[in-house]
This record gives sequence, C-alpha cells and structure tokens, in this order.
Amino acid sequence: MKPAPFEYHAPTSLDAALALKAEHGDDGKPLAGGQSLIPAMNFRVAQPSLLIDLNHIPELRHITKPNGSVHIGSMTLQSSAERDKLIAEHVPLLHEAIPNIAHPQIRNRGTIGGSLAHADPASELPVVALALGARFRAQSSAGERWIEAKDFFAGLFATALQTDELLTEIAFPTKTARTGYCFTEVARRHGDYAMAGLAAIVELDANDKIAAAKLVYLNVGDGPVDAASAAASLIGKAPEAAAFKEAGRIASQEDMHPFGNVHATPEYQRHLSAVLTERALATATQRAKVA
Repeated sequence: MKPAPFEYHAPTSLDAALALKAEHGDDGKPLAGGQSLIPAMNFRVAQPSLLIDLNHIPELRHITKPNGSVHIGSMTLQSSAERDKLIAEHVPLLHEAIPNIAHPQIRNRGTIGGSLAHADPASELPVVALALGARFRAQSSAGERWIEAKDFFAGLFATALQTDELLTEIAFPTKTARTGYCFTEVARRHGDYAMAGLAAIVELDANDKIAAAKLVYLNVGDGPVDAASAAASLIGKAPEAAAFKEAGRIASQEDMHPFGNVHATPEYQRHLSAVLTERALATATQRAKVA
C-alpha cells in the first residue's frame, strides 16, 4: 500500500521544527528514523497531513556527559549509541540493551528519541529508561520542561509529550559503585520482537545485602512494566537463588498482566518473565560485587 497524501518539511533548525509543530499540532508528525512511522503510513494506520523531518537538525545528534548524567540527543542513531565509549563506560545497561533492537540495518536508521517517543511496549529502550530513571527534555516554541521516565510513558504508544512538543534530549544517570545491571530478553529469532524481557538493577550494601533493586519488563503490558512489588521483596535480603526465585514469582504473577500474542500465550510470557528474572538478578548481582 501507499501512504495518504501529505506535506513534507525538512527544517534545518530546532526553532523551525518547533514552529511547525506549534502550527500543526498532532497533524504534524516528526520523522526521525521512520522505522515505525513509515510502515504505519503505508498501511494507512497513520495519516498525518504533514511530516516534519528532523534529520537535518545537527543539534539533536550528540552524546555528552556534562555532569552526573550522559545526555543523548533525540536524533542520535541507535548504531552510534551502540558504539559510543561514553555510554559503554557510564551507562552499561543501555549499552547492553541496544544490540537487541532489531537488526543492524534498523539501528543504522532508528534513533534513540524516536524509539522512546514511539513508546512501543515491546521496545527495549523504554524499559531501560524507566529502570535507570532517565529524564526526557521536551521542547516547544513556548519553552521546555524535563519529564521523569516514570511520568513519560502513558500507555500503549502514548507519552506525556504535548501536541506542540518535541523530544529533544534524554539524560541517563551514570552507573554507581556496588551496582550491577543486566538486560535480557527472549525472541523466536534474533531481531524479532521479544516475547518477554527485562532490565534489572541491583545495588549491594557494605554487607553484600540488597540495598536497592529495579525490575522493568517489556512486552508484558501496555507499556514498560515496573515490577515494584518484586523489587521491594529483595530489599535487605542476601542475593541468593531463593530470593531471586521469589522475586520472579511476584513479578510474573502479581506485577504484570500480559496480553499474549501470536508467539506466546500470557501464561508463557509469565513463565519467561519468572525465568529471566532469576537469570538477570544473578548476573546483576555478580556485576555489583565487582563494580
């Protein structure tokens, strides 16, 4: 199929892009990598009257570390972030997750901000952002604001961005001592959407007990699923198999409500989530001990 008729603008400055967004609102769709939007337009699931191509705005492509966070411009290619040394050193969870996104050809066009703003519940980047407590910079012609990850994702393909706003930058907190990370998922084939997956973070205290934990799952709800009860069950406990198994049980049976799909029933998604929880927590704990 072919898309419905639309206008096309390729602004060369952020101010020009924001002016177009202010004028057209929801009818003006930002074009980043186009890996999700263009197929949707071809099937006429999406029919914007205007495309605002952000690929000619160099200020939206950067990776810097100005303070205690790594700042990534929204138009930074996923493949660029995958190879970046700052991210590998200071945001290892993100570094580990990116190679799981589709295939290299997709990552060569897909952008960090585009994936996050699309808010697909099966995507890897929203899970990582929520687990790490990332912050999102939203800009409009009227000004800017920072949105916490826990407030950014608003359901199935929905975010807190207003109709006149563009996502321009994401700030990821850098790793801390005695903290370990792990990203893992299971797909039928590498590059397919995962049937289930998660980002796990474990912080150990001076006595090697779990001081803090985070468990965030993908494709088991209408957005990234923060398994708060499962994570809370770990606090104060020794990082051992029994504790990990119980956390997996709580996460899979109480914290999530998977829909199932053509490749996995809800029951199988729960089973995968429980197994992956145990594996991810074991890996994150080992990494915390040497961090």
